[in-house]
Amino acid sequence: MKNILRSLFNGKIIPWERRAPQSKEHLEILRKIEAEERYFMEKMSLDDCQRFQALSELHLNLWASEEENIFSYGFSLGSLLILDVIEEMKII
Repeated sequence: MKNILRSLFNGKIIPWERRAPQSKEHLEILRKIEAEERYFMEKMSLDDCQRFQALSELHLNLWASEEENIFSYGFSLGSLLILDVIEEMKII
């Protein structure tokens, strides 16, 4: 079994780099989103198009922040679980 701490330290595991799912469903949803964005951007004025792109950037920033918080919370829960397991093993 690989040592996760050594792998993290040596850069073999990079938590913020996850493989994007490549399922047919995922790719189809991505294609539909791109088609809808393209449709609306073609209908908009230049100013509206720039505002739409800025809005998309805000959504992306919010998503990234939420993902970071979810990762941190999950990591913390996992750490607390390990501490509980270690504590229980001392009793036995």
